Amino acid sequence: MQLLVDSGNQAAKAFGLVYTVPGDLQKVYQQFGIHVDKNNADGSWDLPMSARYIIDTEATIRYAQVNADYTVRPDPSHTIEALESL
Repeated sequence: MQLLVDSGNQAAKAFGLVYTVPGDLQKVYQQFGIHVDKNNADGSWDLPMSARYIIDTEATIRYAQVNADYTVRPDPSHTIEALESL
């Protein structure tokens, strides 16, 4: 099994899975000490949407979960079940 990391959000951008924090919300974030731009190597205010994909060795997507609402996350047991079914 291999875990992939999308540094710079390049893959997320290609799939339309990136949210850019609007300017007015950036100011609110900064008031709370949240500096997305400083945590991103490219200085952007881009955030990836929460997404999980399980892709088998034949490049077939076996499990996909994406939600624009960052508060909605899949139950980890669903991901484990998908992994165990491979």
